[in-house]
Amino acid sequence: MGSDQEMMLRIKRVPTVVSNYQKEEAEEGACRGGGCGRNCLQKCCVQGARIPLYAFKKVASVGEKDVNGHGCHDNPVAFLDSLLLGEWEDRMQRGLFRYDVTACETKVIPGQYGFIAQLNEGRHLKKRPTEFRVDKVLQPFDEKKFNFTKVGQEEFLFQFEASKDGEVQFIPNAPVDTENSSSVVAINVSPIEYGHVLLIPHILECFPQRIDHESLLLALYMAAEAGNQYFRLGYNSLGAFATINHLHFQAYYLGVPFPVEKAPTEKISTLDGGVTVSELLNYPVRGLVFEGGNTLQALSSIVSNVCICLQDNNIPYNVLISNCGKRIFVFPQVMTWKPGRCDAFLAS
Repeated sequence: MGSDQEMMLRIKRVPTVVSNYQKEEAEEGACRGGGCGRNCLQKCCVQGARIPLYAFKKVASVGEKDVNGHGCHDNPVAFLDSLLLGEWEDRMQRGLFRYDVTACETKVIPGQYGFIAQLNEGRHLKKRPTEFRVDKVLQPFDEKKFNFTKVGQEEFLFQFEASKDGEVQFIPNAPVDTENSSSVVAINVSPIEYGHVLLIPHILECFPQRIDHESLLLALYMAAEAGNQYFRLGYNSLGAFATINHLHFQAYYLGVPFPVEKAPTEKISTLDGGVTVSELLNYPVRGLVFEGGNTLQALSSIVSNVCICLQDNNIPYNVLISNCGKRIFVFPQVMTWKPGRCDAFLAS
């Protein structure tokens, strides 16, 4: 190829199925009396629904240890950590996943950054059409399209809520709080890694895919409560690889550092509450790094303000929560539909 010719790399964005009850087109007709037969969380089935409840203790400090005395550790010993993995493996044994992600070949690509590549044919073969416009970050929720209230209850692992008495509690058979709309953790039936789950804040409220202060803080609480440095949470806005317009975070385990976690940074400023803001250096994508802070709420407030500013200005973005909620990466993006760009999220 001549030097005057340019080779364009384009990695196709493939929407994937995240629930066994997800359909190619919007469901038609109202649910029949007595339930729809899918045991979902819509009005037809939610009355009397019971899902395990994990009530976490709110921590004030970003570095505060969890109730069992564990900080961010190498081995999964915290109760939430073992609960999540135990329930996830139970669903795997019951055949609820569309493929065995543990059988997918994964390797570290040689080179400066050490990006992680995975051959995951299952996600590609289960693709579906995107059900919303691809040029708007903020779009209204549409109940006619797929959303997580249509998921069968067997795909939910547990409810995740703040404890009312300040102590960690686990209730194996708790009623779903329809009045206050429980937050839930569900499996992603097309996983990209071991323990891949979805955190869905206040599922029955049917919020569209947009970050607010409360939802991001909930994600940080989950990262802190898991207490495992190999457990990360992420968020994709519409236009930056999200395929479902129902508020949710992705979370999974990876036993090695993400390349971006090892990337050099340069400090920009220290903001109110002791939160440090830095920028990535010598990395293929631009990104900001937020860490520290006197309280978990201070860190969450700063980052959520940034996310709200981006989405209000129609700028798609990705978020990565690492180091047990102590470090947050924000990656402003351009719309994934634009021609001629590489549609791979290289940050992870």
